[in-house]
Amino acid sequence: MRLVYLGTPQMAVPPLEALVDAGHDIALVVTNPDRRRGRGGATSPSPVKAAAERLGLPVSHRVDDVLDAGADLGVVVAYGRLIKPHVLADLDFVNLHFSLLPRWRGAAPVERALLAGDAVTGVCLMQLEEGLDTGGVYDCVEVPIGADTTADELRHTLVAAGTRLLVERLAAGLGTPVPQDGEVTYASKIDPAELRIDWSAPATTIDRLIRLGGAWTTFRGARVKIHHAEL
Repeated sequence: MRLVYLGTPQMAVPPLEALVDAGHDIALVVTNPDRRRGRGGATSPSPVKAAAERLGLPVSHRVDDVLDAGADLGVVVAYGRLIKPHVLADLDFVNLHFSLLPRWRGAAPVERALLAGDAVTGVCLMQLEEGLDTGGVYDCVEVPIGADTTADELRHTLVAAGTRLLVERLAAGLGTPVPQDGEVTYASKIDPAELRIDWSAPATTIDRLIRLGGAWTTFRGARVKIHHAEL
């Protein structure tokens, strides 16, 4: 199948590599622009751009370029930007979303599931539409969240499960998406202030925050990060 692929962070690299390995023709990869890192003026590409260049795939930072790619389908994995309505009207897209929709629609589903103490989460292959993660679902895979599971470990497991799901469903045929059913919850981005540890909170709440990563506290007036391995 001739595809366009939209993704940006490291978690979007394995699905791209798997699609190439499965023999799909990746007509174009779209990712966020290069970013300045550190104090100097040098820029570095997104992990997806670096992977695409290594694989010899054409790369763009403009979503509208997919309109000229002659693709049969668009695949979105953690792209980080909304797809414009006129692009959605021209090409069908599927999206790997790392939650069990309609729970945790939005930008930070992995983090919110962990903070909420969910015992299980998952990944859904869904139809992309203008609404925020509102499209019909082709298939889902459940993933348990262990008592000691960190956010990084959970992301790794979800990406592996989602990659298998994507490749298998494209090979077998997507079929007809099923409308989402159930209570809707939203996964807003994590504000840095949310990562501050309140030592008067229940121990389970503090543990989840530390397993999320980036948790911090103050010690003698200084800001100190707390890591899971330190406890």
